[in-house]
Amino acid sequence: MTSIGKMGRPMRVHPLLAFFQVASLLLLLLAVALVSAIVTMQFAIHGAEVQVPALKGMTVAQARSQTAGLGLDLVVDNRYYSADVTSGHILSQSPVPGTVVRREWRVRVAESLGPQTVEVPDTVGQDQRVADFNLRRVGLNVGAIAQLPFAGAPQGAVLAQDPAAHAKDIAQPSVSLLVAAPSGDTPDGYVMPDFAGVRAASAVAALAKVGIHTLPLKMVDVPVGEVGPPGSIPRPPVVPGAVVAQNPEAGARIDQSTKVKLLVAR
Repeated sequence: MTSIGKMGRPMRVHPLLAFFQVASLLLLLLAVALVSAIVTMQFAIHGAEVQVPALKGMTVAQARSQTAGLGLDLVVDNRYYSADVTSGHILSQSPVPGTVVRREWRVRVAESLGPQTVEVPDTVGQDQRVADFNLRRVGLNVGAIAQLPFAGAPQGAVLAQDPAAHAKDIAQPSVSLLVAAPSGDTPDGYVMPDFAGVRAASAVAALAKVGIHTLPLKMVDVPVGEVGPPGSIPRPPVVPGAVVAQNPEAGARIDQSTKVKLLVAR
């Protein structure tokens, strides 16, 4: 390769130098292309991201309209009774407001059913199908169903339910049932009892009787309740050694593989 030097005299450029000049130019063009691609990708990624809006208190229709406008997918996961949030409005959401997610992300919400207006019927002793009908007739759903061999009851009869009959302030519109199975059958599970206020030793013994184990008891301090106004009925203190919380919650289906956790008053 030649070039014109000083005084108009032609100068020869070394082939290796010419190669490096061309290679440097190609590398520069490649770097520019890569930077442009990265910038374009960043714009594309951030353009596909949105912030999850605050939906609590909206109607389900309003929340669905707002999330759809952002390219998000709204799913009503659960429905709960609430004395504070009007029926048909959003109680809670996941992810929380302000979370940055990709478009088409699924936003799960819980819908309020308003205050509990139905009375839980007594299904104990009824055939499972009759109990199912009576629960649905008043707007309740059948929750977990567990079977237990019980010689003193006909097959399919309801032995226990949770929540109990006439219960007030229940969380969800569902009732779990414990149903009698043939006496020769092995139980496929149980309905978790409500051990709140029960002595921990009694709760552990009741679970062990059907082959369900508990994790080591966790002792917790329980504050003394405040004294109410004059004339009010004082709230009894929590007895030391009594269960104050449990996991799984009452009404959940459990079996021999379940490890029950009990929080006990110190």
